[in-house]
Amino acid sequence: MVNVENKKNKQKGKMMEWDFVVASFVNLAVNLSYTILALFVAVIALVVIDKKLLKGVDIQQELKANNLAVAIFASAILIFVALIICFGMKA
Repeated sequence: MVNVENKKNKQKGKMMEWDFVVASFVNLAVNLSYTILALFVAVIALVVIDKKLLKGVDIQQELKANNLAVAIFASAILIFVALIICFGMKA
């Protein structure tokens, strides 16, 4: 009788572990899809802002000319993208 209960408890424990693994993968998939969607929207927003506000500025050319303001702006964009990825995977 005790052996039967021990087997049931072990099976129940394995089932709980499997449920935890499945829930973890589902959570990972949801967070990853949210991150990709947020990154996609952010990149589109940055492209629209770049085309509307910075019509006459060639970022690559300004970086080659050692323009510090453009370098700070470009690095801010990269930090923005990194934050989206970080918060998306953290949730």
